[in-house]
Parts: sequence; structure tokens; C-alpha cells
Amino acid sequence: MRARIAEKAEAWGARPAVLVHPAAVVGTRVRISPGAVVCGGAQISTNVRLGRHAHVNPGAIIGHDSVLEDFVSVNPGAIVSGEVTVGARTLIGAGATVLQGLSVGEGATVGASACVTKNVAAGSVMVGVPARVVGSSITS
Repeated sequence: MRARIAEKAEAWGARPAVLVHPAAVVGTRVRISPGAVVCGGAQISTNVRLGRHAHVNPGAIIGHDSVLEDFVSVNPGAIVSGEVTVGARTLIGAGATVLQGLSVGEGATVGASACVTKNVAAGSVMVGVPARVVGSSITS
């Protein structure tokens, strides 16, 4: 939904802003793409890339050398450890943790408080500790 709205607005000539709350901590060599939002209390380490319209909620932590593709949402208190790649249109639930060096495929959903210990396939819905697949977020 967010992607469709952004696409229409940009087609009409709208230029999305980059919004970073003054209480957010943003390290060096961080690239924040248009439309991205970094909320107060969020922490973003060094050498991180946030894609278009990515949303990092309060208290979320993004580790070094990570990439969040377009339209990713990282909910409050979630931790994306270092060297993680999160595919476009992915949701990382509140309090969830994605461990170091993993990838989360496009369109995946990681449930609240889940602990991701292995790569997540595109479109998967993961819950639990350790996180396991319980369904698919892809609809036909």
C-alpha cells in the first residue's frame, strides 16, 4: 500500500523528504534514501543504507554494514544485527532480532519478538525463538 501511494505521489512530481528525529543516533557513512523515516530513539550504526521509504521505528537498532531495501519497516525495539540485508517490502516485528550476517528476503514478515537465526526466504512469515516459517506473505 505504501509503495503504491509513493509511486503515485512521485508520478505527480512529489519529492519525498528524509525525516530523521533529532533524538535518533545515526553513525557515519549512512545513506538514507528519499522518503525514509528514522524515529526518535532509533540507533543506526556505521556504513548502513536505508532504501526509499524505509521506516526505522523508536528504539530499533540497525547494526553496521546493513542494507534495508525500499519500503522496509523495522518496528519498535527490533534489532537488525550487523551485515544484514533486508529485502524490499519486509516487516521486522516489534522486539524481533535478526542475527549477524543473515538476509531476509523480499516481502517477508518477521513476527514480534522472533529471533532469526538463519536466512529468511522471500515471502516467508517467521515467528518464534528460534524463528521458524509458519506461512507465506505472498498472495496470488
